[in-house]
Amino acid sequence: MTTSRPKVRFTYSDYCLLPEDKRYELIGGELYMAPAPLTRHQVILLNLVLLIGPFVRQRNLGRLLPAPVDVIFSDEDVLQPDLIFVAADREAIVTERACEGAPDLVIEILSPSTGRRDRELKRKVYANYGVKEYWLVDPESDSVHVLRLGDADFTDCGIFRSGASITTPLLPRLELPVSDVFAP
Repeated sequence: MTTSRPKVRFTYSDYCLLPEDKRYELIGGELYMAPAPLTRHQVILLNLVLLIGPFVRQRNLGRLLPAPVDVIFSDEDVLQPDLIFVAADREAIVTERACEGAPDLVIEILSPSTGRRDRELKRKVYANYGVKEYWLVDPESDSVHVLRLGDADFTDCGIFRSGASITTPLLPRLELPVSDVFAP
């Protein structure tokens, strides 16, 4: 007879005791670790920051924060998206220690080690806690999949590729050329 061992459930307090030299996330109390991102991932992240950051800052639209920054949804759901945007009228959720609540926009850059988690588990967490818009940036296909929150889950707004531009009601008048996101 096989006996199953109970799963260990972690909380934010446990999470805070982990070494700071690795990337960790909590999803439903389960601890996940991810290796450092590939260099192309980091180039894409820098491109996004350089493209969106000045737009947000010049218009005082809110806060744009790149990883690593904790987003604390609950005691058992703590994620580190690649890039988050919090609108100016909600900036109070950005504290010294973390973003304590749902950002308006979450951007994840897919990687071989985390892509499935980003598409499935994290998507559910983001929808459950009310993230208004979720972008999945895919370096393999040079595409950006844009999802907007509906009644209970995200609705598909399209997959954007080179030659197209991304717009969002969260950042009025922003036209983000997809080719610039993936520039070397």
